[in-house]
Amino acid sequence: MALGTLEMAFLAVIAIFLFGANKIPQLARSVGLAKGEYQKALNEVSENAAMQDMDRGGMTESVSSEQE
Repeated sequence: MALGTLEMAFLAVIAIFLFGANKIPQLARSVGLAKGEYQKALNEVSENAAMQDMDRGGMTESVSSEQE
């Protein structure tokens, strides 16, 4: 389900009423920073998992279960 132009405009007006015009850029910046931290944590977890696989002698069950 995608939001159309009218729905996006309606949500923008509601956000301005709720948070005020001055808080919207701060809110967007905070959401962007949180998304960046989330992606960074996901990358670290993936790297750690890959390193553990390499320590165990390569990819074992994780690859075979993904291919099924």
